[in-house]
Amino acid sequence: MNHRHADRVRCPPRGLSAAAPSPPARIGTARRPADSGGRRSVPSQRPSGTERVRSPFFIGWLGALLLLVGCAGLRTVDSDVNSYSHWPAGRAPSSYAFERLPSQQAHPDEQDALEAAARDALAKAGFTEAADASKADALVQVSARTTRYDVLYDDPFYWRGGFWWHRGFGPWWGSGASLAYTTPRYVREVAVLIRDRASGAVLYETRASSEGYSGSDKDILAAMFEAALKDFPQAAVNPRRVSVPLAGTS
Repeated sequence: MNHRHADRVRCPPRGLSAAAPSPPARIGTARRPADSGGRRSVPSQRPSGTERVRSPFFIGWLGALLLLVGCAGLRTVDSDVNSYSHWPAGRAPSSYAFERLPSQQAHPDEQDALEAAARDALAKAGFTEAADASKADALVQVSARTTRYDVLYDDPFYWRGGFWWHRGFGPWWGSGASLAYTTPRYVREVAVLIRDRASGAVLYETRASSEGYSGSDKDILAAMFEAALKDFPQAAVNPRRVSVPLAGTS
């Protein structure tokens, strides 16, 4: 004879009723009792984890935009100028000839390009290049120097350096990664020295320096030579900032 086993149900002790199962606790929500006006406060919520990804596409797009802005900013060259003058009062600029140091004579092609960049600035200052160097009233030496150094960008909180991934409840907890790269920057300097041909005395000395993300091409050098001779024959204030538009942009 088959006997069916019925599930046994345990009854609560006398005097106690069966308690209904308690609902699961809610996580992340807290309710406040109604205030005196009968309004109920809004449940408070903890902020969830945040993720911020700066994709390579976004970095490339932003870099291209900054490049366009930088190109627009290169329409003028801002130079810091220092000048020292012993130019005689009442003496007008006249003819000149370029003079080269032995180290400059060893690199004639480079010096030719440098002197070509300075010719317009000398003409604007009132000088005329002499056809015969032996008959020039003044001798002019020009020089230039460019120094490159690399700027390292490795900052996960900004666009420089790549992307940042973060998860958690604050900026100091989580994990992240960044791309590090270098950007070249250039410090440029030009110098002009004007001497009296007959006595050899130095009449005027001036220097101009600038920096930026491009090297010393002929247009930038020409603008810097113009800045260096902007106040000729006065010495003006040292140092001073002189802005000169690039050729073809004024």
